[in-house]
Amino acid sequence: MKNMLAAFISRVLRRVAQKSARRVLVASRNSSNDATFEIEKCDLYLLEEGPPVTTVLTRAEGLKYYRMMLTVRRMELKADQLYKQKFIRGFCHLCDGQEACCVGLEAGINASDHVITSYRAHGMCYTRGLSVRSILTELTGRRGGCAKGKGGSMHMYTKNFYGGNGIVGAQGPLAEAFNMAALWKLPCVFICENNLYAMGTSTERAAASTDYYKRGNFIPGLKVDGMDVLCVREATKFAADYCRSGKGPILMELQTYRYHGHSMSDPGVSYRTREEIQEVRSKRDPIMILQDRMVNSKLATVGELKEIGTEVKKEIDDAAQFATSDPEPRLEELGHHVYSSDSSFEVRGANPWIKFKSVS
Repeated sequence: MKNMLAAFISRVLRRVAQKSARRVLVASRNSSNDATFEIEKCDLYLLEEGPPVTTVLTRAEGLKYYRMMLTVRRMELKADQLYKQKFIRGFCHLCDGQEACCVGLEAGINASDHVITSYRAHGMCYTRGLSVRSILTELTGRRGGCAKGKGGSMHMYTKNFYGGNGIVGAQGPLAEAFNMAALWKLPCVFICENNLYAMGTSTERAAASTDYYKRGNFIPGLKVDGMDVLCVREATKFAADYCRSGKGPILMELQTYRYHGHSMSDPGVSYRTREEIQEVRSKRDPIMILQDRMVNSKLATVGELKEIGTEVKKEIDDAAQFATSDPEPRLEELGHHVYSSDSSFEVRGANPWIKFKSVS
């Protein structure tokens, strides 16, 4: 059974790799302001038409997406390091490998749109506007974190973003259940980031039907190449326009892949092979796909992208330095921000004789 599963996954990865491999890097001087690219056609459910199969990428957009994806990648690798150094405690779920999802989603919606996520949310925190410093500092539980050091990896928030829900599946009801959204034709895009595994079980072993984009039953769906930021962007634009037009909710399945294990206690290689992970890294990596496109179409040079890498590394290192030196929240602040607008009230401490004041 295990050999059959490994063979199946290998075939899937090879098929996607053949469609998206763009591996040749050519150093050249920039001479283009935009380029048109073919993108993978989305599978459709209860839809007569879907997103386009070609899209235009401008130089400015490409550089922006590249910087954002590289920042998320290196931020997650730094979080991995800080966790192993015991600066980060508790749960920590990393999203490296899935950068095209958060960057592509943000590129396809408006800043005023509301986003609710599950716990693997550091990338979406960043694309929604939180700084690397505020994210890493939240992970280390310090005052300068986006939730004042009291939320950690699973509970990060910013304007129009409600992220890191620590209960598996709880983000669904928070974003309105399928039935209610369909009945009331709510403008809601449901997203399944399918990285092929649950905690440690492959989708093939866990589900009789792995077509998650059809799971809405009465809700239209899209299956999207989640390793291609342009494909995610165009699918998200399509889905958002569909909802805004008053047609009701839509479901998107983003086929992606996580490089790390489920959490920091999971090495990620007991239920999949190192060779499988390396094959994705070498043939389907979302950052490399975008890099190859930009260089081959002369939207950017290898040197320009390396310079961005140097700048991102410095930003991450500076943020990590702050995150490990910023003071922790004071004990008397533990009861703060329980409610958003209520007047202050007393919160009991570890024993009945200690009282803290809650401030909204």
